[in-house]
Amino acid sequence: MSRDIQETPQIENRVVAKKLIHYALKEKKIMLVAFVFLVIGIVAELLAPLILMRIIDNYIFTGASTDEVMATVLRWAGLYLGLIVVSAFFAYGQRYLLGVASNKAIKQMRQDVFAHIQTMPIKYFDSLPAGKIVSRITNDTEAIRNLYINVLINFVAGGIQMISVLIALYVLDFRFALIATMLVPILFVWITLYRRIATGINERIRALLSDINAMLNESISGMPIIQAFRQEPKTEAEFKKINEAYYNNQRKMLRLDAATGWNILDVLQNLALAAIIWFFGGQFLQGHAGISIGLMTIFVDYTSRLFRPVMGIVSQLSSMEASLVSSARVFELMAEENEVLSVREVPRYAGNVAFENVQFAYDEANPVLKDITLSAKCGETVALVGHTGSGKSSIMSALFGFYPYQSGRITIDGNAIDDLSKQEYRQHMGIVLQDAYLFAGTIASNISLDNAKISRIKVEKALEAVGATDFINKLPLGIDEPVLEKGSTFSTGERQLLSFARALAFDPAILILDEATANIDTETEGIIQKALEVLKKGRTTFVIAHRLSTIRNADQILVLDRGEIIERGNHEELMDLAGKYHQMYQLQLRGQGG
Repeated sequence: MSRDIQETPQIENRVVAKKLIHYALKEKKIMLVAFVFLVIGIVAELLAPLILMRIIDNYIFTGASTDEVMATVLRWAGLYLGLIVVSAFFAYGQRYLLGVASNKAIKQMRQDVFAHIQTMPIKYFDSLPAGKIVSRITNDTEAIRNLYINVLINFVAGGIQMISVLIALYVLDFRFALIATMLVPILFVWITLYRRIATGINERIRALLSDINAMLNESISGMPIIQAFRQEPKTEAEFKKINEAYYNNQRKMLRLDAATGWNILDVLQNLALAAIIWFFGGQFLQGHAGISIGLMTIFVDYTSRLFRPVMGIVSQLSSMEASLVSSARVFELMAEENEVLSVREVPRYAGNVAFENVQFAYDEANPVLKDITLSAKCGETVALVGHTGSGKSSIMSALFGFYPYQSGRITIDGNAIDDLSKQEYRQHMGIVLQDAYLFAGTIASNISLDNAKISRIKVEKALEAVGATDFINKLPLGIDEPVLEKGSTFSTGERQLLSFARALAFDPAILILDEATANIDTETEGIIQKALEVLKKGRTTFVIAHRLSTIRNADQILVLDRGEIIERGNHEELMDLAGKYHQMYQLQLRGQGG
């Protein structure tokens, strides 16, 4: 259970930013309205202190207390409160609209990522555990949602508010504005240093979280093996090691946040206020400052409003870095080469299959198929036999296009499969694997895979053809019986029958049975063999066989050894040849007799 796969994103920050903007602009109408709300809210928020300054300078310190003055003060106070309410309303609207836009953007992003992995080549999933892929679609996209909602609000809204405050300060008194402006470079340098340190830590945190998800997925799926072989302590120790590394990196992040957080902001804000009070307050007490109490009040108020968004930005720096790392991981996944989907319907082909001098390797340095040439005509049953690693399943992987072959040619009805998209030539192919996989749903949905072209009647006929109706009729809901993930409530033989019925319901021109009877009892195997005798007519059937007794009636038997076809013929011909097949068959007979 190695976790050594490199997970550090290799995509550039500018590419990440471009893609994030692309998804945000999908909801540009909502974003535009939110921006208008933001501007109105900020304007209302900045106007309120100006009214307060007017009340202080024109009425409170004038000493006038007539009813007319009090009425005017109340009107101004009412306007002040009104602006606060307006500011609060539009701030709420802005946050709500940004939240809606962010959620919609993330919904589309998740959909795009999921659609992308559906078209990824099988070899990609060989190199990256399922838990890591799940982590990118769930945890990482959720981090991006946080980027849009919290970070965007704090950075964009905070940036606009800071600029607005500075403009207001320059309009009121450039001397105070200069004091505030001097703090901006300090904040910029501080944020830049923080990002430089935090990025590496966050990359490690996201990778370790992905490792945790991968191990959880692997451990839950393999729990019977873990417990049967008493591997609980070893598995727990491995999880503890990853969890400890995750904790240590989180602690590093906490130390960084604590060292560069609120305390520095408090110091800067208090220094700014001290400078204002010392310079302007001292001149005011001497009677020649040229500044009023109201203006002093608004300067203090604006100082607080200038640092408030900075505090919001600083509080989200950690989240921003984590979200950017997550964004890079998601977009790196989406940048992986995939297969273009085709929805074009192609006529059902006859099913004549030919391999012409095909060379195939998962790793180019170690070929597993060498100069494979074979021909299977419509209606024939071709069996592939050989010891483990001889290349049986590799032939089927190449035919299905799960992996690319390096040289040679594979044709269906004389047409090279390279000239069609994989979805087009797979339309009329079916497969039954050794380990039958069932999806959560019902028996009926597992047979039809919710394909509108496969009616309920067709589902029932397929189940009847493979002999599955005997056990299905005993179920309370029949073909509507719920199926748990992986079909855990059914026996191995029952799951295989359902998988076989699924392939038949799609009426493939080419049917592949990849050791489909290897894990099935003799009685169930007999049911499948009986169904095959009826249903193989009109379709080309490839059987990867473990039990040689099940392929005696095959039209062709190809014997493979180390990626080469060393014998070919029917059962009688190969037995008369007295070669490798004869030897394997006799060994199995003696094993059964023993």
